[in-house]
Amino acid sequence: MLGIIGGTALLQARLPPLEKIRVSTPFGPVLAHVGRIVFISRHQYNTPPHRINHRAHLAAMKILGVDRLIIFGSTGSMHDNLLPGSIMIPDDYFSPWDIPTLHDNDIGHTPPSIDAALREELAQIIPEGKTGTYFQTRGPRFETQAEIAFFAKKTDVVGMTAASELTLANELDIPAAALCTVDNYANGIGGSSAPDYDEIVSISKQNGDRITAIITKIVEKLA
Repeated sequence: MLGIIGGTALLQARLPPLEKIRVSTPFGPVLAHVGRIVFISRHQYNTPPHRINHRAHLAAMKILGVDRLIIFGSTGSMHDNLLPGSIMIPDDYFSPWDIPTLHDNDIGHTPPSIDAALREELAQIIPEGKTGTYFQTRGPRFETQAEIAFFAKKTDVVGMTAASELTLANELDIPAAALCTVDNYANGIGGSSAPDYDEIVSISKQNGDRITAIITKIVEKLA
């Protein structure tokens, strides 16, 4: 079963017919949309990024039998030549703080990874997708110019959620990969100031048809 987690980038995408169900997990209830795929909206109940119950979301995926997971994320570019409108399929991620875990009460050191086979399948479906490293900040605030300048030395796009989801998928033995839409320049890149959330949502809405086409291809090939 293919699972998809999405947020801002999927606001206007048209998903295949799905039934909304409530899933009970050890970490709290989750609203999931189930059919040919399983889709979970990460911002359900209008939850801000720093308060998303990632453990419940990933546990629900496991309970529903998901064995392959695609994580969609809206990101900001940290390089002038990585233009808004690009697609990135990260091959690594960096997040040195606030990563959730399922191992609060036992010792578990799961090696972090992005599933290479699933990532390659995404690259074949979306040949224009670029390779790079995803950097996760905690949110909800955007980053300062100094922060972006520092982390841009080793990473390429910045978001607030995908690293947490990838880490938990690893702990649950669910092969997972991420697909990032580049919706804006990060603070100080390309002469920009701090991003405006309303502008990012507007860009996501404009990209609805494109994201729908991408999801359609993914479902056809992987579901």
